[in-house]
Amino acid sequence: MTEETPGFEESDVPSGATPDDAAEAADSSKEEKAAPAGDASSQKSAAGTAGLTAQLDQVRSALDERTADLQRLQAEYQNYRRRVERDRITVKEIAVATLLSELLPVLDDVGRAREHGELLGGFKSVAESLETVVAKMGLQQFGKEGEPFDPTIHEALMHSYAPDVTETTCVAILQPGYRIGERTIRPARVAVAEPQPGATSGTKEEKADEESGAPEEG
Repeated sequence: MTEETPGFEESDVPSGATPDDAAEAADSSKEEKAAPAGDASSQKSAAGTAGLTAQLDQVRSALDERTADLQRLQAEYQNYRRRVERDRITVKEIAVATLLSELLPVLDDVGRAREHGELLGGFKSVAESLETVVAKMGLQQFGKEGEPFDPTIHEALMHSYAPDVTETTCVAILQPGYRIGERTIRPARVAVAEPQPGATSGTKEEKADEESGAPEEG
């Protein structure tokens, strides 16, 4: 009884072929039938690789989104911290300015006593200690005679004309001004003097004559 090779039919062997020829034909048939299985495996592997690549792209996209969310949250948190710190400083400045504003009349009394030579003994020590404390808290006094009048930091309580000024000038400090940093808590209350009417124009005419070299009338 002749053993038959699976998937191989004797009709595939040419007539007159030897047994070796029949064996080669059987092997060839096996290779032809095995080839499609190998192609299917390769296609399956390629499909699996494509799927993994797609999943990796999705993971990367999700990671980028989460990173952007984290960066946005960090920026918002930093802005929040800056706002809180700025508000804290502002509240502190307002509280200090309110406290020092209540002490300004006392400082005015100390200044008047010093001007009249009444700042003596224990009162002098207390006054100087008070001035030292308010200075440490940032209080600064301003306002000097002879400086130009600035309506943003000066309050004019008296007005006059003077021949020796060329612009509106503070000629007397009635009450000094006080500030904390850039915040003015009281303007300097001053007496101001302006140039006499016509004095400025006359001065300008004299300067123009001098520059032009016009001869004086005899």
